Amino acid sequence: MALLQISEPGQSPDPHQRRLAVGIDLGTTHSLVATLRHGVPECLPDEQGRVLLPSVVRYLEGGRRQIGREAQAAQAEDAENTIVSVKRLMGRAWADVIGAERLPYRFVDQPGMVGLSTRDGVKTPVEVSAEILATLRYRAEDTLGDDLYGAVITVPAYFDDAQRQATKDA
Repeated sequence: MALLQISEPGQSPDPHQRRLAVGIDLGTTHSLVATLRHGVPECLPDEQGRVLLPSVVRYLEGGRRQIGREAQAAQAEDAENTIVSVKRLMGRAWADVIGAERLPYRFVDQPGMVGLSTRDGVKTPVEVSAEILATLRYRAEDTLGDDLYGAVITVPAYFDDAQRQATKDA
C-alpha cells in the first residue's frame, strides 16, 4: 500500500487521464463550489454569473422542487415546504433540535435523524442537503465540461461525528 505517490513535476501517474475535483462550501445560508484552474482558485458561477447559491430547497407537488434563489423567493408564501438553514439540523435527532417551536416546519420524530414533513413526503436534512450539493455538482460539471472525480465539502469545526457523517451521506 502506497501512502504517498511521487511523480516528476508536471507528470501524474496516468498522464492521459484528466481528473476534475472541486471544493464545496455547504453553508447554512449560502453555498458555493470552487476549483483550481491553472493553479488559481476560482468560484464557479451559475448561468447568470452568480457564485452564491442560497441554501434553500422548496418541495412542490409531483416530486418537483426549486433550489436556490427561486426557492428563497417563495419562502414567505410557502414556509412549511421551503427548507432553509437545514445545516443546523444535520445529524440531529428530535431531542437535539433546539427552538423547533419557532420554526415553520412540521417535524417528524423518527429513529436516527429528525425528519421534515413536506408536500413531497418526509425529508431528512441529509436529503435536503443532497439537493443543494447536486445543484452545485451540476453547476461544476457544466462549467468544467466533464464529470467530477472528487469533491471536498467543508464542515464547521464544531460539528460532531454524527454531523460530519450526515454531511458525507448527503
